[in-house]
Amino acid sequence: MLIKVKVFPNEKKDEIIKKSEDSFIVKVKEKAELGQANKAVIWLLSLYFMIPGNRFRIKKGGKERNKIIEIITYAK
Repeated sequence: MLIKVKVFPNEKKDEIIKKSEDSFIVKVKEKAELGQANKAVIWLLSLYFMIPGNRFRIKKGGKERNKIIEIITYAK
């Protein structure tokens, strides 16, 4: 499953806002340096979806504000 995420680093609080079924705004306290904001985004999404953080992968936009993140699901 792919989701679109617009990241706002260096905010006052961590927050996820759902815009549509596959589009989110994620605000994180961490700065956009050395991947800190990306790690915080993955951590917040893992809490939001209740899925381990290792099941998320940034497919596009690793150094950009707009990202496409893949949530790896396993078929049973």
